[in-house]
Amino acid sequence: MPDMQPTVLVLTALPLEYAAIRAHVEEREERVHRDGTRVEVGRLTTTSWHVALAELGMGAERAGVLTTQLIDWLRPEAVLFVGVAGSLKDDIEIGDVVVGTQVYEIHGGKQTPEGFLVRPKALPGSHALEQAARSAVRDMPGVRAHFVPIATGDVVLADAESEIARFVRRNYNDAGAIELEGSGALRAAHLSGQLNALVIRGISDRADAEKHTADASGSQQRAAEQATAVAVAVLHKHRPRESSSDSEEEPQGVTYGGDHIDFRGGTFHGPVTGKADHLLRGQSGAHSLT
Repeated sequence: MPDMQPTVLVLTALPLEYAAIRAHVEEREERVHRDGTRVEVGRLTTTSWHVALAELGMGAERAGVLTTQLIDWLRPEAVLFVGVAGSLKDDIEIGDVVVGTQVYEIHGGKQTPEGFLVRPKALPGSHALEQAARSAVRDMPGVRAHFVPIATGDVVLADAESEIARFVRRNYNDAGAIELEGSGALRAAHLSGQLNALVIRGISDRADAEKHTADASGSQQRAAEQATAVAVAVLHKHRPRESSSDSEEEPQGVTYGGDHIDFRGGTFHGPVTGKADHLLRGQSGAHSLT
């Protein structure tokens, strides 16, 4: 990045998710990575954040690779993946928002003669961002939020009685939603030095045979807007790190150590007088330095 503004990387998979976030970002400027990945960078109103917004497409592997690329390029302070998901719980309804306390990778395991042995992998969401979300939604009466794990799998689930649905309920029974990209984005953030990252998903369907009907009713648009509202509220709560220029520093050009003063880097006008008590075998005197 050519500037040093605090940046949050906001990732989406679908155009409607991107559009929902984009509506909150002003003074947008498109930037292109040397490998062709495009972001729009703009300002999130009434905050100190600059938002780098990217539409990555679908899939955890793709999300992981491109998130790593964008983190290396943009050096953000935080990463949010914002979009839609299917509900895995009866009490998590269409239009609700799920904030991922952790994200499960559901396809890891070992196939044996006794059956498939699950090897669960879970990536925690950022504590700081989760706390900001919990605080934010208390003042959002139009949002019904759930703080639960999210399952990521390389599958669009549209049959609640399918084998994969039973597999998820059996092995990841506390997951509140299922989606395709969250684990990839969180793993990239984790491998980039414990970067703050969080997955926020609006519920657009119940991951059952009625998914097509729900999507046709406009549920994805509503879900994307609800997830975006929470993401924006989180960034109003979660402030960027203080820059080093705001901290107290020693005056430049003067360092102290023993009997000398180091004036390198300093600008002085007129003579400077220093006193040394034992430079000349115990004789004290004043030395004029110009």
